[in-house]
Amino acid sequence: MDALSDDDEYMCREPQISSLVATRGEAAAGGAAVQRVGAAVCCAVERFVAVGETIADDNPDVRHSMVLACKEARAAGRAIERVCAGADGAGMVSAARALLASVTRVLLLADMVVVRQLLLAKDKVARSLDRLESVSNFAEFVRAFTEFGGGMVELARLTAERRADLRDERRKAQVAAARNVLERSTLMLLTSSKTCLRHPGSASARENRDTVFCQMRRAMDLIHYVVRDGLPGHEEHSHEAAQWEAGTALGALRGLSTQVRTARARGGADAGRRRALAATLRALVERTHDFTDSAYTSHEHRQRILALAERIAYELERLVAVAVSLEEQGGSGAALESACTGATSAASELERALVSAAREQARDLSSLADDARKLASDLAHIASSCGERESERLHNIASQLHEQLDHIIEVCKLLRHIAMSETLQVSAKFAEINLRIYGPQVVTAARTLAAHPSSAAARENLDVFVDMWAWLLADAARLAKELLDLTDERPDKQQYSSLPRPGKHGTTSKPLKAVRLDSDEQAKIAKSGLEMKMMSSEMDAETEKWQGADENNDIVKRAKNMSSMAFAMYQFTKGEGRLNTTQDLFTQAEYFAEEANRLYKIIRQFSYQVPAGTIKKELLEHLDKVPTYVQQLQFTVKEPTVGRAATFSKVDNVIQETKHLMNVISKVVTTCFDCANKVIYNTLCSCVNKIKLFEQHMAHIISIDNYIGNLKILVHRNVMFLRYLCRGRRVWE
Repeated sequence: MDALSDDDEYMCREPQISSLVATRGEAAAGGAAVQRVGAAVCCAVERFVAVGETIADDNPDVRHSMVLACKEARAAGRAIERVCAGADGAGMVSAARALLASVTRVLLLADMVVVRQLLLAKDKVARSLDRLESVSNFAEFVRAFTEFGGGMVELARLTAERRADLRDERRKAQVAAARNVLERSTLMLLTSSKTCLRHPGSASARENRDTVFCQMRRAMDLIHYVVRDGLPGHEEHSHEAAQWEAGTALGALRGLSTQVRTARARGGADAGRRRALAATLRALVERTHDFTDSAYTSHEHRQRILALAERIAYELERLVAVAVSLEEQGGSGAALESACTGATSAASELERALVSAAREQARDLSSLADDARKLASDLAHIASSCGERESERLHNIASQLHEQLDHIIEVCKLLRHIAMSETLQVSAKFAEINLRIYGPQVVTAARTLAAHPSSAAARENLDVFVDMWAWLLADAARLAKELLDLTDERPDKQQYSSLPRPGKHGTTSKPLKAVRLDSDEQAKIAKSGLEMKMMSSEMDAETEKWQGADENNDIVKRAKNMSSMAFAMYQFTKGEGRLNTTQDLFTQAEYFAEEANRLYKIIRQFSYQVPAGTIKKELLEHLDKVPTYVQQLQFTVKEPTVGRAATFSKVDNVIQETKHLMNVISKVVTTCFDCANKVIYNTLCSCVNKIKLFEQHMAHIISIDNYIGNLKILVHRNVMFLRYLCRGRRVWE
């Protein structure tokens, strides 16, 4: 399996082969240039095939197929070399097709190996979970949890790599959600299992533990579903995976609008399209029930949503009637145009009404989360006491916590319906499911502590569930903030790659005169721009790895922001994109430097969490270079210029300094990813060490108990002997 680490080289070789084949059409007409291209293609194929053969040696189950595919790829590469030597254009087309087909087959076989390795790691973790669930003493638990920790580290690494390879936004978000569940549930699994072993007769402790086990298995089922999705013979959807595929009200509305536009473009709707319209309308009405049935939706919003839903139904009935009339009797399209306009207008108004209703509740989510967090803290404080009065207070606070939980879940449900991206939809669904499952477990853990107020294990278990509760509340509040920002109609909410607004971000006091470079000048800086584009692609690859760890990571956001701006500057070197003048380029470079400075501060804070060692030293070495490059870029941007020649020189210098800064940032992000993996590994090791220490304490306590028991027996025997002596003395006297 060690050869699977060469999969990254796979990903590098395949684009290289494709680009070399494509270059043939752009090569010079001379035979020497064509021959060099053919030789380069053949050499790249040889290196590519070498990796494939290594994978074949390490994986007997695909060895035969992989060897055949590599043999075909090698033959196709040599055929291209021969064709290039003979400059036969017709032969080149067939040889290139054969090469791409064989390379694709090799990649598919390699992907099957990666999927198999990931599923084996998932099955290993599942078996260790089964063993953890069946242990009956602390010694077995320590051994089982140690095995579980090693399997979890391997599964986390493989799922992060797989997520980076995925291109489907929803699937990537689902893998991230499942990884979050597994990571966050590990500590709860530890404390709940310890509590259950310490108090085997406690039903509430067993409920805590069983809930964690169940949720972790659901997360692994989701990973299994995503990994095998699309493979032959695995198209079925399990019940656990199907819940992540539920549609949203916004999706149904936009699907309805698309169908209406199609009917307008085609001049009517046949029977099949009319049935599709009816089905979409039913789905839309069903999903709007989440808004109208919610106890927290205001009366005004509820009445408006119901009225608009009825209006859409009426407009669609009118559209269908017009379409049937046109199909049967013919006539002008004016009536159809009017019906389509009415339906589209009603759909737009309903969308605004749904977004407004969800936004109204989302604004209160931050305060709701604060109140719920405070209630959980009070619950933990009261549970450590005992008595009838405290028991009544515990019941009252638990009731309030359940009410807050229901409200927050309702808000998350509505936020999912208005989410405009699949990533946010999955994040909202993830927040809703985990709040619904883990929220009540805070009260359950409090009941365990109330029943055993002197139990350190029960106290630690409650603290961990309260921390999880606060974590989930923070996720919900962050999700609400993101969706509020995205649905805000103010014009200053732009994507990352846009230019900063005048006077808002820049530090240059006097704007320079805008200059357009001619084609010759742009050609001279195109090489530097191409190098910067390659660095931007590397940055994107690194951020894809990072996103597997946390979807809302600030390092990921800043790095993607910088990559987007660097790509815009690269487009400027080609005379394309949104940067039209040199002043646009300079302003973008200035903002790029400011963003790098922000990223530097975030990573500096992150470095404090990294344990001392070689990898931390490497991170700090790269990180310490960032302020220097930022300052150099800022000085270059602020340098005044006069004349076209000076402006061209400044453009070249700005591109070079941006390239240097991008290079060091890419190294920093790469090292950060390795550091993050080390932090996760150390956390798992710390959990195992805590278990071992706890076991030692328990063994020590047990030995003390045994000693005290033996001492009691000895004292009892001595007392009986003394009584016997005393009685004998009285008889003698």
